Amino acid sequence: MAQRILALAAEEAPERLQEALQSLGEGEVRRCPAGRVLLAGKGRGSPCSQPSGVLRRLQLYKHCVLLVESGDLHLGKVSEITGLLMLEARQLPGHALAELATLFVDVIKGGSLSNGKSLELFSTVLTALASSKESLAYGKGNPSQFLLPSLSSLPLESASKRLLDIPLSGDELQFVVEKVLRMFSKLDLQEIPPLVYQLLLLSAKVKAHRSWPPPKSVDLEVATMPLDQLRHVEGTVILHIVSVINLDQDLGEELIRLLKTEQQKDPGRALCPFSVALLLSVAVKHRLQEQIFDFLKTSITRSCKDLQFLQASKFLQDLFPQQYDVTAVILEVVKNSAFGWDHVTQGLVDLGFSLMETYEPKKPFGGKAADTSYGLSKTPAQQACRLGASILLETFKVHEPIRSDILEQVLNRVLTKAVSPVSHFIDLLSNIVVSAPLVLQTSSSKVTETFDNLSFLPIDTVQGLLRAVQVNLKLDLVLVLNSSESHSGKFILFLIHTFFLSCLCFARYGPTIFPSCLQGFYDVLRRNSQLASSIMETLLSQIKQYYLPQPDLLPPLKLEGCIMAQGDQIFLQEPLAHLLCCIQHCLAWYKSTVHLCQGTEDDDEEEDVGFEQNFEEMLESVTRRMIKSELEDFELDKSADFSLSSGVGVKNNIYAIQVMGICEVLIEYNFNIGNFSKNKFEDVLGLFTCYNKLSEILKEKAGKNKSTLGNKTARSFLSMGFVSTLLTALFRDNAQSHEESLAVLRSSTEFLRYAVSVALQKVQQLEETGQTDGPDGQNPEKMFQNLCKITRVLLWRYTSIPTVVEESGKKKGKSISLLCLEGLLRIFNTVQQLYTARIPQFLQALDITDGDAEETDINVTEKAAFQIRQFQRSLVNQFSSAEDDFNSRETQSLITVLSTLSKLLDPASQQFLQFLTWTVKVCKENALEDIACCKGLLSLLFSLHVLYKSPVSLLRELAQDIHACLGDIDQDVEVESRSHFAIVNAKTAAPTVCLLLLGQVDKVLEEVDWLIKKLTSLGSDTSEDSSQASDQTQALEKGVILQLGTLLTVYHELVQTALPAGSCVDTLLRSLSKTYAILTSLIKHYIQACRSTSNTIPGRLEKLVKLSGSHLTPQCYSFITYVQVRPKSTVAKSQSAKVLRDTKPIPNLVFAIEQYEKFLIHLSKKSKVNLMQYMKLSTSRDFRINASMLDSVLQEHNTEDAENDSTAEQTAENQEPKKKRRRKK
Repeated sequence: MAQRILALAAEEAPERLQEALQSLGEGEVRRCPAGRVLLAGKGRGSPCSQPSGVLRRLQLYKHCVLLVESGDLHLGKVSEITGLLMLEARQLPGHALAELATLFVDVIKGGSLSNGKSLELFSTVLTALASSKESLAYGKGNPSQFLLPSLSSLPLESASKRLLDIPLSGDELQFVVEKVLRMFSKLDLQEIPPLVYQLLLLSAKVKAHRSWPPPKSVDLEVATMPLDQLRHVEGTVILHIVSVINLDQDLGEELIRLLKTEQQKDPGRALCPFSVALLLSVAVKHRLQEQIFDFLKTSITRSCKDLQFLQASKFLQDLFPQQYDVTAVILEVVKNSAFGWDHVTQGLVDLGFSLMETYEPKKPFGGKAADTSYGLSKTPAQQACRLGASILLETFKVHEPIRSDILEQVLNRVLTKAVSPVSHFIDLLSNIVVSAPLVLQTSSSKVTETFDNLSFLPIDTVQGLLRAVQVNLKLDLVLVLNSSESHSGKFILFLIHTFFLSCLCFARYGPTIFPSCLQGFYDVLRRNSQLASSIMETLLSQIKQYYLPQPDLLPPLKLEGCIMAQGDQIFLQEPLAHLLCCIQHCLAWYKSTVHLCQGTEDDDEEEDVGFEQNFEEMLESVTRRMIKSELEDFELDKSADFSLSSGVGVKNNIYAIQVMGICEVLIEYNFNIGNFSKNKFEDVLGLFTCYNKLSEILKEKAGKNKSTLGNKTARSFLSMGFVSTLLTALFRDNAQSHEESLAVLRSSTEFLRYAVSVALQKVQQLEETGQTDGPDGQNPEKMFQNLCKITRVLLWRYTSIPTVVEESGKKKGKSISLLCLEGLLRIFNTVQQLYTARIPQFLQALDITDGDAEETDINVTEKAAFQIRQFQRSLVNQFSSAEDDFNSRETQSLITVLSTLSKLLDPASQQFLQFLTWTVKVCKENALEDIACCKGLLSLLFSLHVLYKSPVSLLRELAQDIHACLGDIDQDVEVESRSHFAIVNAKTAAPTVCLLLLGQVDKVLEEVDWLIKKLTSLGSDTSEDSSQASDQTQALEKGVILQLGTLLTVYHELVQTALPAGSCVDTLLRSLSKTYAILTSLIKHYIQACRSTSNTIPGRLEKLVKLSGSHLTPQCYSFITYVQVRPKSTVAKSQSAKVLRDTKPIPNLVFAIEQYEKFLIHLSKKSKVNLMQYMKLSTSRDFRINASMLDSVLQEHNTEDAENDSTAEQTAENQEPKKKRRRKK
C-alpha cells in the first residue's frame, strides 16, 4: 500500500490519492511506514477542507509523535519527519490543533518523552493555535495553558526554548521563572548556564513586566559539589547575563532597579558575591558604569554605617542579630575571581580606585590631613577607602596580568594629587611592593618617571614613596653589589648619591632623605655579610671627614662642615648624628656576626680587625671628649640665639640637635659595650648631662619665643630595642653583680625620666607611622616584642611605686609614674590598632616574664580583666586620697586606660558586667568636682552601658539629678531632693553633665531614626517572607516606642530645669527639635501602614502620644517662655549675647511641634482613633504671654514711666526750650 501511495503522489492525482487513502482504515494508516515522501503523499491526499482528511492528518500526527519519541528512528530521520510536520501544522483547523496539543500534554505528563524532539512540533502547534480565529474551550485560545501546567515534566532547557516561540503575559512569565527556580536544585550544574540564558531571553520578550530571579537564588546551595566547579558555573552564568544585556540595554536598568529595591528590604540578599560580580561585569562594557558604581559606593557606605550602629549598641544587636558585612562580600568576589572570572577583574580595579578617590582623607583648609594609613578606620568613609585599598591589593595578588596596570595607576595618582593627601595610596604602594617586590622592575619606566618628579612633591609624599620602595631598592642594591665587588664600597655612595640625591633638590630634601639612605646600609649589611668590608670602609672614610683625631681638641667633630648656606637659608648638608648612629649599629652587628664567622685568610682578617679597631678608638675618643666639652665649645651656651627667624638661630638649632643626637648615639654605644661596668655607666651619665643641658636650653628658648616648632621635642636617636633593654635594666634588673653599676644611672631622676620619655616618644612614632627609626624599625615582629618588654617594665613601675610616694618632680615636669601611665595608654592604643590579631599574645606577655613561654588557649577577656583590676585600684586610691594629693592628670589618664582596656572585654562576659557595675558605683559614690575627670568617667559609663543594654533609663536618672541640682524654672516649685549619682553636683551639672547627657540622647535619637527608616523599608516588603517581616516590624515598632517614651521622660526633667544661659539651652532646644521630627517620622510610618493595611494602631503608640501631650509639649512652651522672658536681673551684661543665641533655635522647635500635631490629625482620621484628645493645641503663637507675669511687667513699666515723666519735667525746667526747625521751602 505504501508503494501505491507513493506512485499516486508522484502522478499528482489528488482525487485518486484521496480515494486510496479513504479506503484505508485507521489501523492501516498508522501501520504504513513513515518517511518524508510518504508523509507528503498522505498529506496531499488528506485535504483540511474535508473532515475525513482532517481526521487522517490528525491520526498521522499522533502516530508520528509517538514514533519520534519511541527512540526507534535515526536522528536524521526524526529531523526530517519533524520538519515536514511543522510545515503542515498551520493548515490544521483549531479544534484539531487543540486535540493535538492535548496529546502532547498527555505524552509529557506520562513521561513518554525520550529525546524531546517532538517538542519543536509542539511549539509550532501552540503558535498556530494562538493565531487560530476559533474560540476554543481548551484554555480559551491561549496556547501557554497547554505548556505551563506540564512544565515540571519537561526538560527545562527544551521547554524554555519552546516558550520563546509562544506569547506569554507577565503573570505567566512570573509563573515560569518561579517554577524553574524551584527546580534548580535538581539540575546538574552544567545545565544551569544555558537555562539561565533562555530565561533571560524569555523575560526580554515581556516589555511591560520584566521578571528577574532574585540574585541570591542563583547562588546555589551545593555544598557537596566541588567549589571550583560551582565558581566556573557562576562565571558562565554571569557571562550569559552580560551577553543578554548587550542585546537589550533596558535589562541592565531593570537589574539595577531590582537590586535597589531588594537592598531596601535586605542588603544581604541584594549584594551577595554573585550579584556584586554581575554588576561589576556589566559596568565594564556598558553605559551603566557610573550608575552601578554610585549604587555600590552608596551601598558600601550605608552598610559600614549600619554595621557601626549595630556594633556600638546592644539594643540594636538584639533587634538585628544577623549583621551584614559588605566588606567581606566584596573581598569574597575578589577571591572568587581567581576561578577564571576575567570579566570581573577590571570592574574590581575600577571600583577600588573609585572608592579610594571618593572617600580619600580630606585636607582641612590651611591644615594637614589626618593620616589614616595606619590603625583602625573609624568613620564609614575611612572604612570605604580602606576597602578600596584592600580590593586593589587582593586583586593585585590574585591576577598577575594586571599588576603593572594597578602599579602605574597608583603612581599616577601619587604624582597628580600632590596637593591632596596621598597617604592611602602610598600605603597601598608599600603593601604592593611587599607582596611582590619585583613588580617595580617590570614597571621600571614608570618608577623612573616618578622619581624624576620627586622634587615637585611635598616632603611627606617623598618620604612615603621612599619608604614604600625601600624593600625593593635594598634587594636591587644587594644584587648590584654582588656583581660589582671590584668597585668596593665606593659604589655604595655613588649609587646613593646618583639615584637618590641627583633626582632631588638636595637643599630641600637632603636632610630628610639622607637618613633613610644611611639606614639602608645596616639593612644591606644584614642581608649580605660579604659586603661588610666595603660598607665599613665607606662609613670610615665618610666619618673621617668630620672627625678631629687630636686627643686634646674640643669638640671632637667638625660641626661647621655639616652646614650649607644657600642664599639667606641654612640647611643641614651632612646629618652627622645619623652617620654616627649608622656606624655604631653596623659596628655592633659586625662584631657580633661577621667577626665570629671570619675565614682563614689572614690578610682579610687583619684588614677587618683594623676597621674594627679604628671605629672603637674613634668612638672612645669622641665619648671622652664629648663628656669634657662645654656648651661654649659648640657656641651653644644660654646666651646663643636659637630663634628660627634668623640665620644664626637656625644654625644653632641645627648644631644643638646634632650634638644631642651624637650624645644619644654614644649613650647607646657605651651602654651596650659596657657590660654593666661602673666606669662606662658613669660615661653614659656624663653624656646625658651634656644632652640634658642642651635640651633644657632649647625648651627655655622655645618657651620664651612661643614657637610651636620649637616646642616639638627632637626625635630621639636611641633604637627601640635599646630603649626596651635600658628600661628593663633600670627598673627590673635585680642581679647582684649589676647593682653597683646600675646605681650610677638610677641615682639620676632626670635620666630615669628621660628613658621613659624616649620610650613614650618611640611608641607615639609607632602609633602614628607604623614604624620607628633605627634597626628593625620596619619589622613588625621585632616592634611587637619590644612593645611587650616596654609594657612589662612600665606596668611594674607604675603599679609598684605610686605617684603620691614618688619624689616630687613637678618642678621639672611630669613624674616618672605619670610618664609610665601615659606610655601604657599609648601602648594599649597602639596594640589595638596595629596588632589586633596578636592581642592575646600581648596580654599573655604582660603576665609571663619569659616571653618564649608556651602558648596555650588564651582568654582575652580574663587577661584584660586582670589588667583592668590593677588600674581600678589606682583610680580608687586617687578618689580616696586627700584633696591636696589628688592628681587630676593622672586620674584622667587612668580613666582613659580603663576605657581602652574595656574594649578587650566580651560584652556578654561576667567580667564586663562586673566592670560596668563598678563604674556605676564609682559614679554614684564619688562627688567629683574636676570637670575633665567627670567628663571622662561619664563617657566611660556611657560607652559600657550601651554595650550592655539601652542607656535611656540611666539618662533619665541623670536628668533627674540635674533637675534637682539646678532647680526648677519656676522658682516657686521646690524640686524633690533625690540624688542617684554623686558625680552630678553644683560644679559639674551644667554644662559638663548636661552636655554629655544630651550628646548621648542624640546618639539614641540617631538609632531610633535609623530604626524608623528600617521600618519604612520593611513596610514595603511584599515578598513571600512578608509574615516574617511583619513580626520583625512589630518588634522594631515596640523598641522604637519604648525608647522614645523613656526619652520623653528625660526631656520632661530637662525642660523644667533652670539651665544657665549658653550651650546647654541651645543644645537642648536643638535636641527637642530633632525629637519632634523623629516623632513625626514615626507618625508618618503609621499613616502609611494604615493606608496599606486595615490594622489599627497599637496601644503603645497611643500611650506615647499621650505622654508627649502631657509631659513634653506644655513643658516645652514653658521652657521657651523661660528662655525668652528670663528676668534681666539674673542675666549679666556679658551673658546677654548667650541669651540672644539661645532664642535662635526656638522657631525651629515650634515648627517641629506643629508638624507633629499636623500629622497626628492625619493619623487620627486614617485610624479612626482620636489621638488629639491628648494634645493641647496651640491655636496661636501667644505662648509667650503669661498673665501674672504680664501684670507685674505692666506695673513695672507704669512705675518707670511715671519716674521718667517726673524726671523729664525737672530737666525741662532747667533747660532752654528747643528751637523749632525751619522747614525748607
